[in-house]
Amino acid sequence: MLTERQLLLFKVLVNDYIRSAEPVGSRTIAKRPDIHFSPATIRNELADLEDLGYLEKPHSSAGRVPSEKGYRFYVDHLLSPELLTQEELEGIRKAFQDQYYELEKLTQETANILSDFTQYTAIVLGPEVLETKLKHMQIIPLNADTAVLIMVTNTGHVENRTIKLPQGINPGEIEKLVNILNNRLKDTPLYYLKDAVDLEIKDVLRQHISHFQQIMVLLNDALAYHPMDHIYFSGKTKMLAQPEFRDVDKVMPLLNMLDNKAVVYELLRPSGENGIHIKIGHENHLNEIKNCSVITASYTIGGEHMGTVAVIGPTRMAYPKVVSLMEIVSKHLSDLLTKRYQE
Repeated sequence: MLTERQLLLFKVLVNDYIRSAEPVGSRTIAKRPDIHFSPATIRNELADLEDLGYLEKPHSSAGRVPSEKGYRFYVDHLLSPELLTQEELEGIRKAFQDQYYELEKLTQETANILSDFTQYTAIVLGPEVLETKLKHMQIIPLNADTAVLIMVTNTGHVENRTIKLPQGINPGEIEKLVNILNNRLKDTPLYYLKDAVDLEIKDVLRQHISHFQQIMVLLNDALAYHPMDHIYFSGKTKMLAQPEFRDVDKVMPLLNMLDNKAVVYELLRPSGENGIHIKIGHENHLNEIKNCSVITASYTIGGEHMGTVAVIGPTRMAYPKVVSLMEIVSKHLSDLLTKRYQE
């Protein structure tokens, strides 16, 4: 159990290090007008905090920096969300005022807002497949061989997929196929569309659609759902501006990881609990981000989990501000989606 003095000095050191990215020494802390302890007293307390594992001394520096254990203690016990400025609040409000955004544009805009306001990398996972259902679809021929399959979901998201048409199929047969699919697949979760065709309407298609085998192959490919296709990034290279990542050998594994959507999806996939979650350094179980913290927040429709917003930054992250932004942005996104969903 830390004493009140240790708690005060530890919080001051963490906040100073977050701001400066420079190890913090006892003399620096003693010069603060709100600190009334001698450098010797501060030095002894910092040494004790180091012995307890909350601080560490990099190289031969006279100052100390928080350890991963220290950041975890800070986040769990000392973190107070930072009040955003009126200008920041107004910027967020304006970004979300257009309720007619397509869902894809809205999720990308959310990533942009988080990255712009934090100067870190932001990621948004699109709505979870369990909650995203088909509203209707269209097939629009482009020529004799190809067409565009358009799927509109209950969340307002529109997906376009180019498909190859069976040779000899006519517009009337395409219209018949679309009518059957819309009639039988409306309100089906996107993740289940391919299985629904195979298990529930295959016999109907066999009876009413010529080119049956070719159509089944087409639908098997066109209706496959990949969550990794619904990951939106902003500010991938902003890590390069952080002092910790000026070493190219240190930052390249991180940038390569961000290019691997399957890894990113596994890193950020929902835990099943709504709210804000913070993973620091090795808690992320990926060597590429051992020097990073990942903060995630869920967004919802009517209280039901829909997706995840995330910020990746150095362990020396401005946690108070990022947490405030995540709370406000995820709430704006949830409110906008809920309003649209209920219309």
